[in-house]
Order: sequence, then structure tokens, then C-alpha cells
Amino acid sequence: MEAYQNKMVEKNWKDEYEEKLCSPDEAVKLIISGDKVVFESSVNEPEALVNALVARAEDLRGVEIIHMTTLGKGRYTFPDMAESFHHTGLYVSGPVRKAVQEGRADFVPCYYSEVPEMYRSGVLKADAVLITVTPPDEEGYCSFGLTVDYIEAVIEVADVVLAQINPLMPRTGGEKIHISRFTKIVEKEEPLLELQPPKVGEVETAIAAYVADLIPDGATLQLGIGAIPDTVLRFLKDKKDLGIHSEMFSDGVVDLARAGVITNQKKGNHKGKFVATFLMGTKKLYDFVDGNPDVEMLPVDYVNDPYIIGQNDNLISINSALQVDLTGQVNAETMGSKHYTGIGGQVDFVRGAKRSKGGKSIITLPSTAKKGSISRIVNDLGAGSAVTTSRADVEYIITEYGVADLRGLSLRERAHALVAIAHPDFRDQLLREAREIGRYL
Repeated sequence: MEAYQNKMVEKNWKDEYEEKLCSPDEAVKLIISGDKVVFESSVNEPEALVNALVARAEDLRGVEIIHMTTLGKGRYTFPDMAESFHHTGLYVSGPVRKAVQEGRADFVPCYYSEVPEMYRSGVLKADAVLITVTPPDEEGYCSFGLTVDYIEAVIEVADVVLAQINPLMPRTGGEKIHISRFTKIVEKEEPLLELQPPKVGEVETAIAAYVADLIPDGATLQLGIGAIPDTVLRFLKDKKDLGIHSEMFSDGVVDLARAGVITNQKKGNHKGKFVATFLMGTKKLYDFVDGNPDVEMLPVDYVNDPYIIGQNDNLISINSALQVDLTGQVNAETMGSKHYTGIGGQVDFVRGAKRSKGGKSIITLPSTAKKGSISRIVNDLGAGSAVTTSRADVEYIITEYGVADLRGLSLRERAHALVAIAHPDFRDQLLREAREIGRYL
């Protein structure tokens, strides 16, 4: 009897799969004018569905497109699409940056960890969601692959769930979804979008060396996006029993894992496991996580929860900034009043590191910008600039000129510590300006 029931379950989900199967053009016909449409982010952006939706531009008016990061073309933000689509970003990534800066798209400041609850509570709305998943397993379950973040919460509240089945998407451990939750299914094999390793120069190398000195054996790492976090990994080959609990990780982790440096054996939770909520890198990374039982992809409201983060001793949080002022305020989002990135998970992990026994929160940045003509250490962030991480949250600030440990320092002491790691060409100017505005240095 049990064998018969199992065969019936298998038959039923496969029949349902065939009933929902359609072309991308047919699937996106379920989206109507005025809908709020969420795209799955990063590598999981379903290109076939997105392209089919953009091709319907003449038939649609006022469709709001919402997502975190994108590696796609962002065609829906182009000026000729303005009547059909409006983009709202929970982060500002390269393909949509110009539209946000020119006022053709919007940005919602938010902590990455809070996005799922914003959808569940109705603060953010979703009529439809477009996702990419792996082919189903023998029970009809698909892996979310390289991105989980807040997509489960969106699926819970959206009326329409359009899924692109891409056989090239890695099957990862952690969260999965049954095909019964899909409204329509599209089969389309497409090469995965890749994030190539950043260029690394002398500045990034010097900063990474300082960071590596602060990482003890047995530490659990959170790595932000960019050249400096990637470069840090190159200095950790002599470390032992490192772990990963990070909103994302990239190719650099693979070599350390294969060399036995990253074992995840000293973690306070998910011992032996790499934990992340999304991944971006090259085929090297995607092959490493595909079918790897030691990789767990989990929702961002869990991965980025400061309480969960803090359960790992020696949690080292490594993130980047665009500017830091002499009080320790960190701007990781704007260049003047123009948005360049977003809050993302920086504050989540800064606060998580504070909860961790032996934890350290590290913010890194080159000392200058625009070929050395502008100091990134400043007296004031400037009109329109964002404060991403508050001065009360900040611990270590690192440039290529050294480390400023701001813990327990007065405002006067902080200013001196930060001037000391500014570029030498700007130190006298920073001190003079500080005195002029009454910092009494």
C-alpha cells in the first residue's frame, strides 16, 4: 500500500509540473499593469522571464519592479521604459545605479535582515515574483541554488509565482521549494551570471595584511563584497580552523576550504557548515557548492540576525566603506547625495560581531579616491551623504596606512586615531579643518 501511495504522489507532482509548464512569454502574461513584481536577486535573476516581461513593455503601464542586487542589464530602468516600468531598489547595484541617481528609480533604505518581515507584515507589497530554481528532485522539490535571502517571504505573500527551471543552477543545501507553490513553470537553460574577481593593487594588499593580523585561528568570517575582503583571504593560508557565516562569499573561500584552512569546526552554530544567504562568483565557486553537503543556504532574516551571528565566537566582520568621518561615522552608500550602493548587511554583521565573544567588526577603505585627489577620511561626510554605520557601532577602521581601534576612545582621541591612518598628504588639512570647526585637537 505504501509503495502504491508513493507512486501516486510522484505521479501527481509530475502531472502538476506538466500542467504548469509554459513558455516565458505565456508566463508573464499573468502580470498586469500596476502590479508590484519582485525579481529574485543576484545570480538567481531569471533572465528568460525578465526578458519576456520587458518585451511586453508596450502592453504594460506602471509595473513596479523590486529587487536587491542585479547582475543583469537593467533594461527596465532605461528612459524609454519609464511609462511601463518603475524600479524600486532595496540596494543600488551597477545596472540600475544611473536610474536611481537620475531619479528614474527609487531606493528603500533598509537592513537586509529585515526585508523578509517587511514583506510578511505588508510593509512591502508583492503581486508577483520571478525566480530561478534547479530542476525538481524525485519528490518534486527544487533547490533555490545560489540565492535564498528574502525570496521565501515574498513567495508567501505573492499571488503569482513564476519559476524558471535552469539545469545549470547549482543544487545547494538548506532551503528548498516544492513545485506545487509555482503558478507557472518555464524550462530554460541559461549560463549563470558571473562576478569576476576584482583587480587587486598595492593599496588593497596593504589593507588586507592589516585585517589578516586581527583574525585568530578558529575565527568565523563574514566577508563583504569587493577587492579588499577577497584579498584578505589570500593572507589566511597559515590560519587554522576558520569558519564561514556570511551573507555571501565568493571564489576566494574555495581555495582555503580545499587547503583545509576553512573547516567550520569551531563555529558556535552549524558546525562543519558554510552558511550564507546568497553567493556570487565564477564557475569555480558554483562547482564547489553544487551538491556540497557542507553548504547551507538559509534565509537572510536568520543568517543576518545579530543574535544568530553572535553565537559564533571570534566572529570577524569585514566590510568596506566609501568615507569615514573623524567621529567614526561610516558612509558605505553614497557619493555626496548620489546613491552608489546600499545598507545591505553591513550593520547586521557589525552588531552581530559585537555580540560575539572575541568578535571584531572591521571597516576597510583606501585612504583616497579619484587617483589620490580626495581623502576618504573626512571631517564631515557632507551634505546628502548617508550614515550607514553609526559611530557607536564602529570598532576597527583600516586603511593602507594602518589600524584605528576606536573602541572606548573619546571624540578627540578618535579624530587623532583616524587622522593617523589618513593619507599623509591630507593629515595637516584634516587637523586644521578639525580645529576650525571646534574639535579642539
